[in-house]
Amino acid sequence: MTEPEVRPVPPVTLTLRPEEGRLEGSNGRYEKFLPDLEGLYRDPDAYAHRLSTDDGSPVYWVETTQTEDGPGGLITGISVLEPGTVGQEYAMTRGHLHAVSDRSELYVGLSGRGVMVLDTLDGQSHVIEVTPGKAVYVPGHWVHRSVNVGDERFATLFTYAADAGQDYAIIERAGGMRSLVEVDGGGYRVRENPDHRGYQLLPRP
Repeated sequence: MTEPEVRPVPPVTLTLRPEEGRLEGSNGRYEKFLPDLEGLYRDPDAYAHRLSTDDGSPVYWVETTQTEDGPGGLITGISVLEPGTVGQEYAMTRGHLHAVSDRSELYVGLSGRGVMVLDTLDGQSHVIEVTPGKAVYVPGHWVHRSVNVGDERFATLFTYAADAGQDYAIIERAGGMRSLVEVDGGGYRVRENPDHRGYQLLPRP
């Protein structure tokens, strides 16, 4: 029995434009606006105040390219997070654990200054600073989110397996991640989140 002929997909060329928050050659984009982030921040009054003055611009967005399906393919993209605060907390993404939880992800800093907040289900936690040229490899089984601790756009290049998927609700179910990243003078501080109640995986269908 002969094996089916493999027809490789053509190579893809991408151009990174972090100053514009764009990935030329992308074939997917999603945006998150302030009203989409209700419940993300701990101070509801501060969130309501920000919402009352919101100009309707996206808080963050992601542009991606996906050429191949399945575990052999990669999704590559640029994540762009605008600066700002809500109460004492810096602007952040919703964060996620991959739905196929053993899938890893690589982030490379392109512009701005941010941190990657990482937790495991069994209690490990790290907060790693990301700046242009600095990369963070996120192994499988780590919940992770980006936080912009600077005063300009924080942009990263990322790539992960095409079959990974995301569980965005796992952080909400846990009452937030274990660490809070808050304003501290001209910098930031990391402290324990008193609302965190542990992560729970939902049964896979």
